[in-house]
Amino acid sequence: MKALLQRVRSARVDVGGDCVGEIGPGLLVLLGLDRGDSIENGRRLLDKLLAYRVFSDEAGRMNLSVADAGGGVLLVSQFTLSADTRKGLRPSFSSALPPAEAEALFAELLAYLESCHPQVASGRFGADMQVSLVNDGPVTFLLEAD
Repeated sequence: MKALLQRVRSARVDVGGDCVGEIGPGLLVLLGLDRGDSIENGRRLLDKLLAYRVFSDEAGRMNLSVADAGGGVLLVSQFTLSADTRKGLRPSFSSALPPAEAEALFAELLAYLESCHPQVASGRFGADMQVSLVNDGPVTFLLEAD
């Protein structure tokens, strides 16, 4: 499981011209689900990203988490993060969790995130989404589940 975190001033997801998820300042989280991922390692990863210190304190140092900063979290499924790009010129997705399993796990992780954090929005699993954001910094980190 991989989570690409981007500190944003704002972010939104549109599907078919309609906004399905939007936040102001906070984290845009692109989540890739791999074979072997579970709700347990997903919860640990979400706990880590909620506590990950990527927001500036009064001294301008990255010392605050999204929870400390009162920011939102926009969670978007991103199966291309599971791509194997080591060989050739075309990505392989054989390591990605199959779609039906990934959709169920994504739904469970979204529900867990909503139970832990007051400002959560999401994309729509499996949809053709247009994601727009204003990256703040830019600040981007890749977290991987253990």
